[in-house]
Amino acid sequence: MTVQLALLARVAYRGVDVVGPRVQRLLALLAGELRAGQSSDRLIDELWPDERPEHPTKALQALVFRARAALGPDLIVSTPRGYRLALADEDVDTSAVLLRASEAAAAARRGAHPVALESAEAGLALFGADTPAAATDPLGELRADRAGTRAALHRARALALARLERWADAIGPLTELAADAPRDEELLVELLRAEAATQGPAAALARYDTYRRALRDELGADPGPQLQAAHAELLRPKARAEHHGIPFDPNPLLGRDADLAAVTALIRTSRVTSIIGIGGLGKTRLAQAVARAADRTTVHFVPLAGVATDDDVLGEVMTALGVVTGPTDAVDALAEALGSALLVLDNCEHVIRGAAELVHRLVARSRQLRVLTTSRTPLGLSSEAVHLLPELSPENSEELFRQRALAVRPGADLPDDVVREVCRHLDGLPLAVELAAARIRALSVRNIADRLNKRFTLLRGGSRDAPERHRTLSAVIDWSWHLLTPSSQAAMRALSVFPGGFTGAAAEDFGIDGDTLEHLVDQSLLTVVETGSELRFRMLETVREFSALRRAESGETDSVDDRFLAWARGFGVAHHEGLFGPDFIRTVRLVRAEQDNLALALRIAVERRDGPTVAAMVAAVGGLWMVESNLGKLLPLVDDPGWVLSHYRPAPESVEVARVAMVLTAISALLLQPERAVRSIVTARRLPPTAPTTLIGAADAVLRCRDLNQVRELAERSEPMLGAVANSVLSYSAEGTGDRTEALAAAERALHVLGDTGNRWIRAAAHSRVGELLGIERTDEARMHFSVVLDVFTELGAWATATRIRWALVFANLVAGRIDEAERWLAECMLHDPDERTTMYGFDLALRAELALQRGDVGTGLQLWRSVVEIAKASDDLTSSGLSWAAEAQAAAVLAHAGADRLDLIPEIDPATLLADNPAPSLSACGAALSALAAVRPAGDLIALAERCGPGGGFPSSASSVARVRDRVVDTDAYRAAVEKYATLTRDELPTVARTLLANHAALSGRGSSGTPPAPTRIRQA
Repeated sequence: MTVQLALLARVAYRGVDVVGPRVQRLLALLAGELRAGQSSDRLIDELWPDERPEHPTKALQALVFRARAALGPDLIVSTPRGYRLALADEDVDTSAVLLRASEAAAAARRGAHPVALESAEAGLALFGADTPAAATDPLGELRADRAGTRAALHRARALALARLERWADAIGPLTELAADAPRDEELLVELLRAEAATQGPAAALARYDTYRRALRDELGADPGPQLQAAHAELLRPKARAEHHGIPFDPNPLLGRDADLAAVTALIRTSRVTSIIGIGGLGKTRLAQAVARAADRTTVHFVPLAGVATDDDVLGEVMTALGVVTGPTDAVDALAEALGSALLVLDNCEHVIRGAAELVHRLVARSRQLRVLTTSRTPLGLSSEAVHLLPELSPENSEELFRQRALAVRPGADLPDDVVREVCRHLDGLPLAVELAAARIRALSVRNIADRLNKRFTLLRGGSRDAPERHRTLSAVIDWSWHLLTPSSQAAMRALSVFPGGFTGAAAEDFGIDGDTLEHLVDQSLLTVVETGSELRFRMLETVREFSALRRAESGETDSVDDRFLAWARGFGVAHHEGLFGPDFIRTVRLVRAEQDNLALALRIAVERRDGPTVAAMVAAVGGLWMVESNLGKLLPLVDDPGWVLSHYRPAPESVEVARVAMVLTAISALLLQPERAVRSIVTARRLPPTAPTTLIGAADAVLRCRDLNQVRELAERSEPMLGAVANSVLSYSAEGTGDRTEALAAAERALHVLGDTGNRWIRAAAHSRVGELLGIERTDEARMHFSVVLDVFTELGAWATATRIRWALVFANLVAGRIDEAERWLAECMLHDPDERTTMYGFDLALRAELALQRGDVGTGLQLWRSVVEIAKASDDLTSSGLSWAAEAQAAAVLAHAGADRLDLIPEIDPATLLADNPAPSLSACGAALSALAAVRPAGDLIALAERCGPGGGFPSSASSVARVRDRVVDTDAYRAAVEKYATLTRDELPTVARTLLANHAALSGRGSSGTPPAPTRIRQA
């Protein structure tokens, strides 16, 4: 778990450094008493130890206010006595390390050494690599107090490494710890074993003898019993290990180090250990590696793949060991022959009853015997410990693909992005990766990627030394399939319709009970994922595709789709209202978990022209996308779903869900494709009116208006939600005509009349609209509004929208001159940016350039702007918005250099040509290009038209340069004439006039014509 507040290696909150020593000390004091908090008197004494301020209580309040402003209003909460942090132990590293140390100690006591190692390493990671300098302030004292915990974690890690027999890793830490604690015999026992394993028994015996002599000379005592036992063990000759039936690896085992260590540890502590997983995961290879590394003197590896029935298991094992039955019971004879060996039974799933019965009888007869099995289902014994073998990580899958592909065809071209694409569809199954890599003999990686939609045809023809069942991907899944009962096979065929997994309740809608689900989980055909309040079941993509093929072969596709649409329709009807209700966070999470399933149901319903299901799906998943401000996903709703809705006549009981769908479609059209909004508006108006007391009801009323005068009448009515929606429409309308003053006034009226009506998301949308419209002179207010919005979208988990808000906060703080705050939010943005588009487009560098300029580092600032120009020119985004950002970035660079009187550094940019290749530039790009040209060649018409287009980018250095040029031309006749000339232009006419004016200036100068910004300077929320 990632901590939120770090105090040990650095002082940071949610990954962003906390500046200011007094704020750091405040956090340290509160972290020291995390649950109870600190009294105001204690905080004052500790924060001002030498000289109290004149008004200490007010000084403390001001400090807390400053901390809340920088870190968020909810981090520090007031108590009757003072203050405390609103964080749990897991959230603060100084408390989390105590938990990890306690977990490591408890795990070591019960012999769970992999858990002990994991906990110790997790705790040590929180301390960081370096130790901060000692200090006597509250922060230094808290760090010093945790030094003992750090030492305990180092000790726990070293002991766990030794007990997992990772001798090479353990020897160094054990030696260091023994030097600091020479009488710690628990450490010394493991150090002797590590030295014997890495340097030979002689070195370990010499260390023991030195310790024994020193102990006798100094204390007149002998080593303790554990150390003496270790010494005796060193003196005993080692029996030669006997391995029977274990084949050598044909190539290195990749990506399984953690699994090898975990299974090895389980064998030491459990009588029976089972490696469980779907076919093709590499269970057999792992078991072979564990068997070769086992510390048992005798290991028997017995494959059971060729055994036909449960009754044949005992005979197969006895034959493999060469045991001949005499007068004694066969199992007794086998147990006696095994002794203290490790018995590995490979591929038990098809004879699971026979294997389980044999293992149960063997472990009942022998205390020393250990058994390791591989299977797709557990044995179900009380003596069994299960290791669920995970899929390979993406990185290991890609490395395995490269290794196998180059072994097949050395010199093959393996582009990283295409290899990544291939492996992303192979579910981390080593066998699937190897089969795909084998096709490199005759196909390129691109060919393989393009054919993965028919994976069972593509992935065949494996190595000749592989078992028959592992030579095609289809055979691997088919092996498991034929172990299922007919009812379980039918369940797999039906449930494969869910691309996003499903809940137990959804399975019940298909007539599939919990016992069947449990059986499929036991067979490793379903995996279980815990998502807060409920469990979800998932199939690997490979298994789902196999099951879907079987569904098609059985002729069940239409009937399963019928049940799937019935489930989806019921889900949409049940949950669509909650998206705009008071418990919207919970509903958003429910709908988001089913998002992939609902999107598929929408596609099927559209194909069938199924109006009721389309309405329910648009209401649910469209409502989710509206709440998340996911405009990219809303856009397609206007097309085919909108057509189906326009032909749908809902029954009376379905009118309200249809209304939600039709209103959402109309809003999406108005926002994204206004020229195509008529059909959606007419569709929504066809329904009977409803009370405008909810968001949908109010939007429905506004959509019935024939003109803006009717909207203004609605805005004056007493219903808060209706007034808010109507004023929001008036705000967008005013902005469309270029009247930003009225647009802001209408947005503020919407926020005011809304009051406490609606849920937090609706109010956040109103705050966002006001924040985006506030001018540069009111950035403090904008920051407040955006902070409200960010809290809601962060809680929603709408990460892309939350990141856009963070960029808005960077810009608002930058313009306000709050450089430290801007840098803090910039770091937050880079930490949370979901797709790194800001880096691709250079927007982050543009902000860093502005920060450097505001700090007075002109050289660095201008150099960063030139780097932005290089990125913008190299962009392959040739869309209108992409070209607009490229022009805006270059124009801003020109303005920054003009402000520093260093235009000589960028002579290659002619602002007059920046829009030449863009037939539909944004108004922001037009304003930026016109302003940049005015900075190079001052002219009244350029500044006048730039002002009509609006601020280009709004970067502080741009605004400063434009203000300087404006002062030179504002009193000229040319400027006044141009203002009058351009005053009547509409927003649609402005880009054409701007391009023409720039072209004219380019012609006069004798020079001809020669990516979407990821975070626009003003953030719009629908």
